[in-house]
Order: sequence, then C-alpha cells, then structure tokens
Amino acid sequence: MALFEVKGLLKSFGGLNAVDYMDLHVNEGEIVSIIGPNGAGKTTLFNLITGFYPADAGSILFQREELMGLPPHQITRRGIARTFQNVRLFTNMTILENVMVGQHCRSRSGVFGAVLRTPANRAEEKRIRENAVQQLAFFGSRLTGYRLHQPAFVLSYANRRRLEIARAMGTGATLLLLDEPAAGMNPRETGEITSLIGRLRDERGFTILVIEHDMRLVKGVSDRVIAMDYGRKIAEGSYEDVTHNPLVVEAYLGRQTKATRDKHLAAG
Repeated sequence: MALFEVKGLLKSFGGLNAVDYMDLHVNEGEIVSIIGPNGAGKTTLFNLITGFYPADAGSILFQREELMGLPPHQITRRGIARTFQNVRLFTNMTILENVMVGQHCRSRSGVFGAVLRTPANRAEEKRIRENAVQQLAFFGSRLTGYRLHQPAFVLSYANRRRLEIARAMGTGATLLLLDEPAAGMNPRETGEITSLIGRLRDERGFTILVIEHDMRLVKGVSDRVIAMDYGRKIAEGSYEDVTHNPLVVEAYLGRQTKATRDKHLAAG
C-alpha cells in the first residue's frame, strides 16, 4: 500500500496546464526522484501537494486520507514537510530557533499560555528545544555546538541547505519533499547531500520525494525515478530505464538542440 498518492492532479494557469492530470505514488521508505526540464511542472506539483496552490482537479492522498483543500499548516501537521528551491530561512534568527519555529504546527499551549508562561507552556517549549537539538545533531558539527546560537546568515550556502532540511525534520514529518537540494552546490557538496539523503531514509526512517536536476544525486539516491515534461509524466522506473527513455532524451536534448539551432539562425 502506497504511503502517498496523487491521482489525476490538474493545475492550469491562463489556460496552460502546468500539471496535467498527474498520477504518482510513493511507497513507505522509498526515495523517489522527479526529473524534467525547466518548466516541466515539478515545483508546481510540490506547491499543489503542500497546499500553496489549490488544484483544479484530482486527489492527493497521504496515509489514505485526502489532503485536497487543506491549508499548508494542516498538511504539515498531517506529516508532510518540504524544502524550497530557493532557501527560505529566518536569517536573523539563530540556527536553533529556525528549527524550533518549524514546530509551530504542533504547538498546543496557544497565545494565553505563551503570555502567562504557564507550566504547560514551559514544558512544551523545553520539548520543542530538545527536539530541535536532536534534529540538528544529525548534521554533526556543522550545525551544533557553538553554532546553535549563531544567526543563520553566518552559515555557508551548503549549511543553509542542511538547516532547511533540519527544520523540515523537526516538524515531525513522515514524508519529506526536497526541492532541488543540490542546487548551487559544487561536486563535493553534492556528494555530501547525496549521502545525507540516503541517511535520512536509512537512519531516520523518512520517505522522500526529491526534485533534482543533478543526475549524480538522482542516480545515487533513487529507488525510482519519474520524468515530467509539460506537466505530464512521460516515464517512470529505474534510473537507467528512465534516463535512456527516448521521450526523456528528447525532452532534455531536443529542447537544447532547438535552442542552439535558433541561436545560430539568429546570429546568421
């Protein structure tokens, strides 16, 4: 039984189907990668899953429960958390605070308890802090020790990516959606993130859905690969099967060849 399913998902912008009756599933404990050219609809798909955009049609099922129509904070509370293509941190807050604030969706004490500093509020704050420290410990010295109380803006780009993943982990999620986690990284950093994603599944038990352009990462982590183009799924299977699929080759190389040809024609 799939942990997560998307059935017939549709989203149009101005008459253009950005996600065109998409079907996919992710089994518990799987790492599934979504690939495709720029504009294929990958990030729009994530935005639909996490409630940032309302879908025009279809179904989104997580643990057999429908998510369509729920706002983002309720989807997070159900057990789905994401990172973004462009890192979104509270850069003036500390590293620890960034992970603590990610747990607001599960806070119970409310404004009254926070203002009066009730025993229940203090106990919850302690629990949230301990959970944040535990998630950050997964990343070793890069995000722990004296770094806990440093503002996030002092971190390198790669460590900001790690912090965003730690914040997603801290929400209590079961399913992580990682949007281009290796974007902007050099080959060494990409190798480290590839290893990290594997450890998230193997050591922490996360199920993971990844959008990624870097094929080294896709090859290194994926149990299954899904290729999208023009909002549709055009191939699904092993890394080798999908990357050798003629439709996938055409989606990547065909556009590149056309762009190169048009450039030469313009120059001539």
